[in-house]
Amino acid sequence: MHIAEGFLPPAHAIGWTVAAAPFVVHGARAVAREVRENPESTLLLGAAGAFTFVLSAIKLPSVTGSSSHPTGTGAGAILFRPPVMALLGTVVLLFQALLLAHGGLTTLGANAFSMAIVGPWAGYGAYRLTRGLGGGLLPGVFAGMAVADLATYVTTSLQLALAFPDASSGFAGAAVKFLGVFAITQIPLAIGEGLLGVLLFRVLTVNARPELERLGVLKS
Repeated sequence: MHIAEGFLPPAHAIGWTVAAAPFVVHGARAVAREVRENPESTLLLGAAGAFTFVLSAIKLPSVTGSSSHPTGTGAGAILFRPPVMALLGTVVLLFQALLLAHGGLTTLGANAFSMAIVGPWAGYGAYRLTRGLGGGLLPGVFAGMAVADLATYVTTSLQLALAFPDASSGFAGAAVKFLGVFAITQIPLAIGEGLLGVLLFRVLTVNARPELERLGVLKS
């Protein structure tokens, strides 16, 4: 799911970096504001970043030599809103590229756009929609984390299809192929990530209820 180092054509790598940059800068400002106004959030911010790092570092074999992984960005988006995850997710991707050879520096912009920007926004939207329709916290968390994972997978597939259109069917044909390759493992992973999120927030409601109330996740 992380696009490997040097895999994208230079123009695509640059284009995705330019597209991701404003979101990451905005995310840096959001993190700085959160830490300045609520210093007690620092530990929870670190935990959200660590959760994303651990989950997204788990590479599971898919088909045709590819791999899939959870993302973990939905949890941070629910806690701190998507802009914060734009920075945290990008930092996670940078460390994984440098320390684990997972992804790459030339593809950092593309990977950040899919996992740190589109994923958190889609997941947060699903979370808010579920809660707005009368769902409780845990159904909202399940929807948010599962959709964040799926949105990342869909975006990555479309990025690859743009870079490598099918010789006969073009972008559409390539998109179907890439989506099909990852779907076998990514859809079960998204469901599993949603269930893991439910367990995580059950623990947080017991051990960090004041923080969840301050963040607006739970009502006082």
